[in-house]
Amino acid sequence: MKINTEITAKEVRIVGENVETPGVFPISVALSMAESQSLDLVEISPNAEPPVCRIVDFQKYLYQQKKKQKEIKDKAVRIELKEIRFGPNTDEHDYQFKLKHARNFLESGDKVKAFVFFKGRSILFSQQGEILLLRLANDLEDVGKIEFMPKLEGKRMMIIIVPKQKKNK
Repeated sequence: MKINTEITAKEVRIVGENVETPGVFPISVALSMAESQSLDLVEISPNAEPPVCRIVDFQKYLYQQKKKQKEIKDKAVRIELKEIRFGPNTDEHDYQFKLKHARNFLESGDKVKAFVFFKGRSILFSQQGEILLLRLANDLEDVGKIEFMPKLEGKRMMIIIVPKQKKNK
């Protein structure tokens, strides 16, 4: 973003609240208009023909731009990916405990990545791992939906469950 003497165009279009007659002016006239109001000439749209400029207090303009960016960032929804780890022979109590945590994660709006970790020869029970992950997805069906089905990557079989969208009333 160019300001004052950094602007190299011969003519500029001036817009804004501080200008009585918006229009196209030579750069020297535009700079003198800004200087007479003790403000800066700021190039807003350099690709336009002629370039569009605004007469503003540059520091205040930068402050407002940062403030807008911060508001946009604050309004953005942050989704975290929470992991839950199972073994191929996870017993019922552990399963229920982890199911409760997964439900809480989904209800708070986070994604859940559940995986079964196979050690050594337990890879032979990959069918059991898939059944466990599908059971988890089925039990969480009311609060989440499957992003992709269980798949085996190396010694881990994983599934990702995303929260269902809440209906606005």
